[in-house]
Amino acid sequence: MAGPPMRQIKIKTGVVKQLVKEKLMYEKEAKQREEKIEKTKAEDGETYLLENEKDLEETEEYKEACSVLDSVKLEA
Repeated sequence: MAGPPMRQIKIKTGVVKQLVKEKLMYEKEAKQREEKIEKTKAEDGETYLLENEKDLEETEEYKEACSVLDSVKLEA
């Protein structure tokens, strides 16, 4: 049976392995999103993206987030 130091090393190694897997997954997802954006730009042009930005700006959450960011900027 492994002693306490060896057990801690195994736990920490497992955590690092999981973080590496997650990092790779997030990088893959980001790349897929970038490719999708580029494809959308090529097919629909900037109009599609601008429409989505306008929709985003109209949402209540976006307005709240902007006001919070502005207040943080003023405090800093």
